[in-house]
Amino acid sequence: MAAEDEEAVLPPQKRFYRQRAHSNPLADHTLRYLAVPAAPPRPQDMDWASLFPTFFPPDAPPGTPPARVEFADVGCGYGGLLVALAERFPQTLALGLELRGKVAAFTRARIRALRAAQPGRFGNVACVRGNAMKHLPHFFRRAQLSKLFFLFPDPHFKRTKHKWRIISPAMLAEYGYVLRPGGLVYTVTDVPELHEWMLQHFGEHPLFEPVPPAQLAADPLVPLLPSVTEEGQKAQRAGRPPCTAVFRRRPDPSSGTP
Repeated sequence: MAAEDEEAVLPPQKRFYRQRAHSNPLADHTLRYLAVPAAPPRPQDMDWASLFPTFFPPDAPPGTPPARVEFADVGCGYGGLLVALAERFPQTLALGLELRGKVAAFTRARIRALRAAQPGRFGNVACVRGNAMKHLPHFFRRAQLSKLFFLFPDPHFKRTKHKWRIISPAMLAEYGYVLRPGGLVYTVTDVPELHEWMLQHFGEHPLFEPVPPAQLAADPLVPLLPSVTEEGQKAQRAGRPPCTAVFRRRPDPSSGTP
């Protein structure tokens, strides 16, 4: 039994979890979002305790407000950013969403191994297989998140596939829904054309504004993001410079009449 337990928490090997880099986010007919057949209809129906058990103790006093996810890594890949967030924000829950099944399985196994090897750590991060382009409000309530990350998203170079891009006017409305006013969206890419695309769409949306470079200098995450993921490290080795931008969620427009 001891040998079986030891084997169960060994770090996963990527060679057993490799999957093609490109996925069609509009054709996820067999997608499973957790270890259940369907996505929950509402965020309050999510079994958050199974993802973050240390933050949901069974002996919590009645009336204790439940912990809530504040950071979301959309397209979290092999979990590099999640691991970094766990170390830098140990009391903040962060959820990674990954469309590719094998890659999401690797990241879950990686987090399990880290938790087993270092008890008391990494309990604040988790990964689910999910499609942010279809079901983001199934996971998060309105104004729940304080940070959203899009690191090296698929550029979908062909014009006919631009509708698959994770940044679009329709998707920005959903990001504005789940992000609280003052919350931040971090984007990094090594594709200049995609960088310009994201700058344009965020700049044209009424719910977002770019964060000035002078303010970014004080953000400890900004220098970390270009190299924390596998895709970022590949770009670095290939000599492709990263393009980073950060956008702030504006306050909701006033609904009253002047």
